[in-house]
Amino acid sequence: MNTKETLRKFEETVNGYIQELEGFSLEQLLWKPAADEWSLGEMHMHLIRSAQFMHLWNVALCLAPNDDATGSPASAGKSEQGEALFRAGGFPPERIQVPPSPQYTPPQPESKEQIVDGLRDTVNKMIEIEPAVAAAFASKENATSALMQNTVVHPRLGGLNALEWFQLIEMHYRHHLLQKKRLDDAWREAYA
Repeated sequence: MNTKETLRKFEETVNGYIQELEGFSLEQLLWKPAADEWSLGEMHMHLIRSAQFMHLWNVALCLAPNDDATGSPASAGKSEQGEALFRAGGFPPERIQVPPSPQYTPPQPESKEQIVDGLRDTVNKMIEIEPAVAAAFASKENATSALMQNTVVHPRLGGLNALEWFQLIEMHYRHHLLQKKRLDDAWREAYA
């Protein structure tokens, strides 16, 4: 999938999230089905924060010239899990649960508007960086260049280059649609 198609699919997914937010009250966004699970609001905050403070940051790092040994991208390959993810074009439909922690658990949103603004801001950041990613991987010569080799290691997926980090954002948002459905169903069951 090229960067324009990735961006188009991402915008489509985000627009779906935003449209569905209209039907949620703040109470529903903050509600948790269990103490060790995220609310819909926390899930949205996770998507926004991971894209803006990890994924997009790593896209930019991979696109940067590699002239500083401290913090510069390296050349690391993907893990088996990373290879499988990109071969499939998305995460398997399995629940990924990480124990609650101050570093990983996202905050509850302050308002619905905060979520909508964050989602729109993420789309804008994707639109801004897409031309640089597209240019870096536009031809076979570029695709085999140092930019292709510049990777930042993902904790589970291994070394990802700028294009892969860019694509991961779309896959990640799409994967959380499963969690969203599970939380929607749990709310309906609890308040039916």
